[in-house]
Amino acid sequence: MGGICQIRMRLIVQVPCYNEENTLPLVLAGIPRDLPGGHKVEILVVDDGSTDRTVDVARSLGVNHIVRHVGNRGLAAAFQTGLEACLRLGADVIVNTDGDNQYPQADIPRLVQPILDGQADIVVGDRRTGTVAEFSRTKKLLQAAGSWTVARLAGLEVPDAPSGFRAYSREAALRLNVVSSYTYTLETLIQAGAKRLRVRYVPIQINAPTRESRLVNSTWGYVKRSAATLVRVYAMYQPLKVFTIIGSLLCGLGGIVVLRFLYYFVAGAGGGHIQSLVLAGALLVVGFQVLLIGLVADLIGNNRRLLEDALYRLKRIEIERSGEAAPPPGEVTRPPTAPGGTV
Repeated sequence: MGGICQIRMRLIVQVPCYNEENTLPLVLAGIPRDLPGGHKVEILVVDDGSTDRTVDVARSLGVNHIVRHVGNRGLAAAFQTGLEACLRLGADVIVNTDGDNQYPQADIPRLVQPILDGQADIVVGDRRTGTVAEFSRTKKLLQAAGSWTVARLAGLEVPDAPSGFRAYSREAALRLNVVSSYTYTLETLIQAGAKRLRVRYVPIQINAPTRESRLVNSTWGYVKRSAATLVRVYAMYQPLKVFTIIGSLLCGLGGIVVLRFLYYFVAGAGGGHIQSLVLAGALLVVGFQVLLIGLVADLIGNNRRLLEDALYRLKRIEIERSGEAAPPPGEVTRPPTAPGGTV
């Protein structure tokens, strides 16, 4: 493992931003430009359609690369655009941090070390949310419940699922495909579990808040959208399990209703419970159909896995053949796949 650390790695820190002209200087000032072992750090700012001076501030502070969305497309899209841009720039390790200066940029060396040592594919900064004084009791409970749920779905140890302070190896970044339009944090962990990627956690101490979260407009809205993301992504990667559970519950409920009807039938009072028999038949038919849908979804899922493998290979070929050199500091680069155009 020691030999791996001696190889010069290209490490790029991506900073998704939306109207972060005030906090971006704090973020950039905290990012180390050199790591132990002689690894150089480059910075890529992903401007998600900002209407303030975010891009001008980034240029004035000498960031290495900038990619821009014409309009605001959301955090998940900004993350994916940054990931693809970093890969095209030849990054061996990609660090994601937020533009609101929530995360301690000085901990980037600790965050990437498990990847440099060959011990992890993804490393997540664990905020230890239960000890964060700024978080309300409700938020702490929701964070704990969310992390527990993601851990069960992903089959991984997940102490802090929503944390966006993360490091990705090149291999992990090539294999991840974000389809959610809301947030990438939960989805990428479930994908990591499904693709057998090694995930490690590093405890961190977050900075004092600089503004209210733009991702969480209301607690109920965040819970609802996060739950929808979890169900959709888990059903995408484990369709047979999801539909088998639903179908089995319906068939089991129908069986219970049938037994109830038989009880009354044997007792000589079956004539008054025909409605139960109709309900049982409907539940059994629907349950059986759901099980069949699960089989079809599983076959589709196998095809999706083949397509993802083909996409992974295509990404590698495109990136290796492109041979794009890193642009000089301050130059605006065009992200490879950005619907709606870029500038």
